[in-house]
Amino acid sequence: MIVEYNISRLYYLLDMYKMSVDELLALLNEGRQKPYVREDIEQEEIKVSLLKKIDVVFKKGINFYLDPRTPQKTTESSIFFRKEKFNSELNLGSKKIVTHFEDFKNNFAAIAKLSDVKLARLVPVFSITQHPQHVADIVRTALYPDFKTEKRDFLKSFIDQLGSANILVSEFVETWNKKDKANIDGFFLTPNVIVLKRQQTALRREIFTLAHELGHYLLNEEEVESIDFADMYGRSHNKIENWCNDFAFYFLAGKYADSINQLGVASASNDYHMEVIAGVSKKTHLSRLALYTRLLLNGKISYISYQNIKKDFEEQFHVREAEQRKQRELNKLAGIKSNARAAQPLKSPLLISTLQTAFYEGVITEYDFCKTLNIQPDKLPKYLQ
Repeated sequence: MIVEYNISRLYYLLDMYKMSVDELLALLNEGRQKPYVREDIEQEEIKVSLLKKIDVVFKKGINFYLDPRTPQKTTESSIFFRKEKFNSELNLGSKKIVTHFEDFKNNFAAIAKLSDVKLARLVPVFSITQHPQHVADIVRTALYPDFKTEKRDFLKSFIDQLGSANILVSEFVETWNKKDKANIDGFFLTPNVIVLKRQQTALRREIFTLAHELGHYLLNEEEVESIDFADMYGRSHNKIENWCNDFAFYFLAGKYADSINQLGVASASNDYHMEVIAGVSKKTHLSRLALYTRLLLNGKISYISYQNIKKDFEEQFHVREAEQRKQRELNKLAGIKSNARAAQPLKSPLLISTLQTAFYEGVITEYDFCKTLNIQPDKLPKYLQ
């Protein structure tokens, strides 16, 4: 079956993704004996089967390519038209995720506007000329959540607290068998959206990423990135990244920041402050590696000792993962059913309350409500109580 399509809309996506037609063809021809050629794409008509394969790459829906209107490349339409460079080299999976949430952000903003929901910024914009610890102390009173011992509960509380300040936080979940996995931890989209990669086995990393992206929100500086505690030692040439890393540490550490900054040089004679580090980690949800990275930045531990500790932490993590895999296999052989459920992203109360208002005002339908929250219709009453 062949249909007419608007090729300008495909060129729009290629431009947004910084992808050439040849690069697109390379993706489409993976595993094919008879490869597609440019003429198959650059015509006014196209095979529906090929159009579906193209949409596997871009995830815009077939109707996007059939729309006769020519899309306008504007700074409002995509962060990829607003920024030329990012702190991380983004792969295709990351670009798909960012584009999805850019569309989500625009849709959410439109729903809020039609429902007369005010999403005004409640926290001032700061500058990198201001010390990150000073800024952290200022905003903690409004943005730091009630502390929860369980890391997942704390993350949820953190997201809820930011929602009360009109900052919308969303998670994306990637399954183990996804082909194009995103190589990013999180990103901030102006004016008020933060997106996090679900870190099921590394919640402290996700918590730190949220605090880091909050730093971007406070500076009103968009970014899409992967965050590596070890890379912080080298100090990025990007002053904004350095500021956001420092802010995240001070925001999460709170009163315990001074305890870390006042420690003496870590060495074998004081067991590298292991007990103090473990205690602060439990009370702040900063990972032990993040705290040792802070000691490294402060010149309180040698690089060799830091690398040895980092390697030890990584080995401990892999041992725990191996033990968990072994236990799952033993349970399976014993016929013990797993209670594990498919990971579900946390939902911001700001999103839910806005959709509730929109639904009651007649702006959206039950279908729209369920689709936006990614829930089954039988779950709707739970969100409309």
